[in-house]
Amino acid sequence: MQQKHLVTMLCAATLALAGHHVQAQQAAATATPAPLTRAQVKMEREEFIKSHKWDADNETWVLKPEYEPPGPMKGRAEVRKERDEFLKNNRWDTATETWVPLVQPRVVSQLSREQMRKETREFLRTHEWDTVTEAWILKRKRR
Repeated sequence: MQQKHLVTMLCAATLALAGHHVQAQQAAATATPAPLTRAQVKMEREEFIKSHKWDADNETWVLKPEYEPPGPMKGRAEVRKERDEFLKNNRWDTATETWVPLVQPRVVSQLSREQMRKETREFLRTHEWDTVTEAWILKRKRR
């Protein structure tokens, strides 16, 4: 009889401890972040004023024309398609560390995963996406 009582007490203690642990996690998740300092608030306000203007007609803040995106942006699929087109027509040469144009375009989907990773890594190391021209451009070499 006493052994059943002991087992019941151990189960109750375990459940209470587990409940306390969950409650502590929830309290930590709902904790508010530290308030911003006066300098941080001032800096955010200055940045906002630089990039926005008050539209009295609509009674709202609007982005200044020079901060607006140039227009509709290309989707991720289109950007990747352009990258794959480049990889289809070029190959990375490790000896000269340059891109070599291929005489015959290759089928990118037939490359092994490792080859595709290697080529993509080199492509992203040597090229960057230009949001203004919406095209991949060769990165400038650092000296």
